[in-house]
Amino acid sequence: MSLPRDIREFLEQYPNVPDDPSMKSNLQFYSNKERCRPDNLLIDDLHEQWKTDYDKLEYKHGYIQWLFPLQEYGMNYEAQPLQKHEIEAMKADTKIIERIERSYEIMLGFYGMELISKETGELRRAQNWQDRYFNLARAPHNNLRISRILKCLSEFDLERYNASFLLFMLSEQSGNNILRSDILVSSMDRWWANCVRNYEERAWINDTIQKARTGSAKFVFTDETYREALKRRKEKGKFQE
Repeated sequence: MSLPRDIREFLEQYPNVPDDPSMKSNLQFYSNKERCRPDNLLIDDLHEQWKTDYDKLEYKHGYIQWLFPLQEYGMNYEAQPLQKHEIEAMKADTKIIERIERSYEIMLGFYGMELISKETGELRRAQNWQDRYFNLARAPHNNLRISRILKCLSEFDLERYNASFLLFMLSEQSGNNILRSDILVSSMDRWWANCVRNYEERAWINDTIQKARTGSAKFVFTDETYREALKRRKEKGKFQE
């Protein structure tokens, strides 16, 4: 299966996208110095005011490009594409990285998940997971948001979160028989699973997903399998056994 164009450009790190040193809105926003548009909030205020306001997170759309900027245009033309010089400056600022992680945690909560280890990216279901899973399954625009989130995390060397998210989703689908609507499975297999720039990890994740998709009783990706994979990566530096 050929990869979508946006995934190919992401994996190649947007080689044809120039850097404009005069553009600094993403850096300024994540430094808590510039307000996002059109919602007119500093990032710390957005985090605090919207962290569990699931109606706003569902029905407003402009904020997602500010929380998870990419080197490509989205639907909010009041947001600025991420610039290469911004990436370097943002990666060097520990406070900004903490804010990116906070953005990720808020969206996880919106999807019914909870981060329990920043070191490995391990996830578990949130207490309100049933309502949130129902929303995730019925609102397909969230699939595009997840692609954006994963790409953005990769830009800031946070791919351990990508891998863990994908494997947690697989454990829910394969081991627990939930979150497996056609559109979620399609989004995961064609887009999300390829939002990992590390070739070896991307290949292992895709192979593991395809093994689980065969329906063979010989391979079920369970909660325990998920935790074992994260432990193996932590101890050995790779998912492969």
